[in-house]
Amino acid sequence: MKTNGTTPSTTDPILRLDNVVRVHGTDTTAVRALAGVSLDVHAGELVAVMGPSGSGKSTLLNLAGGLDSATSGQVLIEGQALGTLKGDALAKLRRRRVGFVFQDFNLIPSLTAVENVALPLELDGQRVGRARKQAMEALTLVGVAELADRYPDKMSGGQQQRVAISRALVGDRRLVLADEPTGALDSHTGEGVLRVLRERCDDGAAGLLVTHEARHAAWADRVVFLRDGVVVDSTGSAQTAEALLDPAL
Repeated sequence: MKTNGTTPSTTDPILRLDNVVRVHGTDTTAVRALAGVSLDVHAGELVAVMGPSGSGKSTLLNLAGGLDSATSGQVLIEGQALGTLKGDALAKLRRRRVGFVFQDFNLIPSLTAVENVALPLELDGQRVGRARKQAMEALTLVGVAELADRYPDKMSGGQQQRVAISRALVGDRRLVLADEPTGALDSHTGEGVLRVLRERCDDGAAGLLVTHEARHAAWADRVVFLRDGVVVDSTGSAQTAEALLDPAL
């Protein structure tokens, strides 16, 4: 794959944000959600994103996954600039390379758990049997294989969250984006989900995790702290994450 005439090397990041600015609105109503953010996330790396409400965390995830477009700057996935893709090409990249875990789950009510998880693979042309097999493996990975034939309205919030996480991990996703993935889970189950996410990154994916809890950030290799759309990098230890959240610093 080539971007701007160059070929990515094996050391190039899976995700790169290059001086990204996102402004909502115009003129006197303009709000700068991100103010020149640059960030690389490499294969095998899990990066936690922390910050107060309104700091730009969700905007950062939406831009990283191609759900929103930058006002200026570039977002690249495996060297491909998202701003150069339109319509079907952008949808295909998201479907094949990016796994999303949303706060509100975004499961399709008319599909069972296994059908929800298999859907991205089927849309990408995989045979139903093979897609369902991989979906069952992903459901088993997060401990909800018994929910395979259950519809979302027959699941608890925590069960829906784990099905959504399975959908994000199924297949060969190179980038996993998770927005508070443990929000609807008890502490024991939440730790298990974070362990699965950590293992997926250890196997070669790149992960971006939005969380407000320092103990969850401790699973990451480093923490990116956002305040007013500005980013600060640090290590991923729980102690450092807590220090970053101290408004006195």
